[in-house]
Amino acid sequence: MELPHVRTLECTLCGETYDPEEIIYTCPEHEGVAGILEVKYDYDEILDRFDEELDGNIDSQWKYRAFLPVADDAAVVTLGEGGTDLLETPRLSEELGVEMRIKNDGTNPTGCFKDRASSVAVTIAREHGRDVVTCASTGNAAASLAAYAARSGLDARIFVPGDAPEGKLVQPLVYGADVLAVEGSYDEAYDLSLEVTDEYGWYNRNAAINPFQVEGKRTVGHELAEQTRGEVPDWVVFSMGDGCTIAGCWKGFSEFADLDFVEETPKMLGVQAEGASGIHDAFHEHDDVDEIADTLADSIAVGRPRNTLKACRALEESGGTAVTVTDEEILAAETLLGRSEGIYAEPAGAAPIAGIQRAVEEGIIAPDETVVAVVTGFGLKDTASAKRATDGVTSIEPTLSAVTTRYDAETESASQP
Repeated sequence: MELPHVRTLECTLCGETYDPEEIIYTCPEHEGVAGILEVKYDYDEILDRFDEELDGNIDSQWKYRAFLPVADDAAVVTLGEGGTDLLETPRLSEELGVEMRIKNDGTNPTGCFKDRASSVAVTIAREHGRDVVTCASTGNAAASLAAYAARSGLDARIFVPGDAPEGKLVQPLVYGADVLAVEGSYDEAYDLSLEVTDEYGWYNRNAAINPFQVEGKRTVGHELAEQTRGEVPDWVVFSMGDGCTIAGCWKGFSEFADLDFVEETPKMLGVQAEGASGIHDAFHEHDDVDEIADTLADSIAVGRPRNTLKACRALEESGGTAVTVTDEEILAAETLLGRSEGIYAEPAGAAPIAGIQRAVEEGIIAPDETVVAVVTGFGLKDTASAKRATDGVTSIEPTLSAVTTRYDAETESASQP
């Protein structure tokens, strides 16, 4: 597996470097998973390999294969991930009081942003001759990895917290994965997945520690840079769990700026739930960091974010910031996004909308600024939370009078001064 365009893997803490053609997850000079690795590239080599037109036509993330850490002769494992639409959202813009667009990554093959990383992970695992892939997940990464493992003929063994949404666990089971519900938190499931990786030599897809996973996620930054050439937004907004996604987007977008493919970069706004705010707290230098995640937005329910350093670096380098929102605000944003634009997002995917509302109220985002929010997951991933956000189904008798009584009453009420 030769990677001439990848220079090295570099520790974000001490700068020690490692061979990118070997499987290594974190820098062994540091205890635990503190020594997160960064993939460093030879951009002259990449430019020699990249011959695509930046014309807004993006079939999949593999348009940017020259930027991804896979060998030229590797057989890519793909389900058509990436290339998601950037949608104009005039009604949502009016509701929020700021010019908005949505990049809807809930339309990826398994319904979530994580497919960008899973495609790269399984491609690399197969190139290294691994038969089993694993990860810890609250649901989305589990489904995503299971799908790509099935596509490639590999076995998937997934560790999830015991309270993961049932709807999300059905999906990886359908894909044939072995799903193990750990009697504990996501962080405990995560730690166990690292132990079994060491014990059995399975290939670990955990995005916070596998250095190549952020690289797959950074294609969203490439796509946004291409899709907004000439009209780069003032802000790009993501929800944050482990911190990998916002870090990946910033890396991709800033790469395109450094290569003069675009003239500007946006500020990054990271949004966390109040009950899982580790990155927000670290960025704002809070001392009272709570490692217990307590939020209904399970995809970002991370008590100990592993990629805090990369996420905070993205916020700082971009001139952005982080905000927190309540679960109630997230649910309200989910229904606002649905009724205004017909986009159905899971709670973590709707959290950026709640974050934009908070940022506008606090004067972080000015009324004359432009914003792109990235929806990272489809709403059918968690219908139980969505149900909490609505008034539910109205029961009526099977008669015309029951309908006319309801809507005549609504009309009369609406006409009252």
